[in-house]
Amino acid sequence: MRTVKQLLWPERLRQVPEQFSWIDQALVQRHLIDRCDARAAALYLFLVTVADAQGLSYYGSASLMQRLHLSTEELGAARQQLIEFDLLAYQAPLYQVLAIAGTTAASRTTSRSPALAPAPAPTASDTGAAVSLAQLLGQLEHRRGRL
Repeated sequence: MRTVKQLLWPERLRQVPEQFSWIDQALVQRHLIDRCDARAAALYLFLVTVADAQGLSYYGSASLMQRLHLSTEELGAARQQLIEFDLLAYQAPLYQVLAIAGTTAASRTTSRSPALAPAPAPTASDTGAAVSLAQLLGQLEHRRGRL
């Protein structure tokens, strides 16, 4: 039996809000959310929700810890995980939610501030073939291990 998609509560149909906020489907499609622990996912959701159209937020650590019920260590670990997954840039007190690598928005990026830039990742042009983000992250971890 095939399920028919239909609105379950038409009066509550989601609309694009006046304020800017989104979550890129590539987070799920590229299995990035599968790799994040719950604290990193909560931090990402919060920052995506409060960020401006450029992905910027100035929420302080104390506010983030209180709102997300995290310790200093947990916040630091969640932030570091998002940075390692190339989803977030951080330079206290500024957070920037980054375009997901390989998306149109990320492809349009011309340059980043050196202070906010993550380590360079290998590109598909290295082999001439398409490379998944998981493969890129694995290669990056391998390269960091050699440094």
